[in-house]
Amino acid sequence: MLKDLQRLGEMRAPAGFTNRVLRAVGLDERFAVFDSPLGRVYVAWNANGISSVMRVADEATFGKEFEALHGRSVQRAADREIPRALRRAMETRSAADARRLKYDLRSCTQFEAAVLRKALEIPRGQVRPYNWIAREIGRPKAVRAVGTALANNPVPILIPCHRVVRGDGKIGNYGLGGPQKKTRILEAEGVDVGALERYAHQGMRFKGVSSTKIFCWPTCAAGHRAKAENVRPFRSEAEARAAGYRPCKQCRPAA
Repeated sequence: MLKDLQRLGEMRAPAGFTNRVLRAVGLDERFAVFDSPLGRVYVAWNANGISSVMRVADEATFGKEFEALHGRSVQRAADREIPRALRRAMETRSAADARRLKYDLRSCTQFEAAVLRKALEIPRGQVRPYNWIAREIGRPKAVRAVGTALANNPVPILIPCHRVVRGDGKIGNYGLGGPQKKTRILEAEGVDVGALERYAHQGMRFKGVSSTKIFCWPTCAAGHRAKAENVRPFRSEAEARAAGYRPCKQCRPAA
């Protein structure tokens, strides 16, 4: 019996066995480098989903910052190991492709995860204010907390916190490089940031379409299809409703 135990202790696991076990329990982290509108970014994933997106100087910095944030190491993936769905989402930058991915949000609270998953619903080329997310997740008074959750988004670009703007319509700050980088990534997605800022400066919050009597957020696709002569700006939900307009069912500018 003793000899059997000794032989067992001397046995070596098959090659790759440890990595397979770690991968199965979601502790084996891999990463790859992708191009983005903001330059090169480092994307990590495990069996539970995409866990991190960072814009840093080099691989060594990424490894250190990832371990400091998550408490585990990360290794560069071979090209064949990169999930096809991830590669597609990074190349197309499609909101639909990003929504199909799994995300590892174990580092987030339940509230933070709800905020991030709601941000995933914002279509490419559109923006929503922080208070929209707060209302949509059933926490209308938690606007500041929504902003904090988005600022701490561990998976930016894929989970599009850049598509969330201030309540007054101005684009606001961005964790991956401030307003300039936020402008760059929004414009790469087709958002007319200059028009948004002009709308905000004029105090206009909604865009109404006189032919349908519907009001939307300024970037809503439904509003974009309207003829210029049919567009009417509104300063508030109350003003739009008083004029006989009802909220758009696609972008949901009001409860």
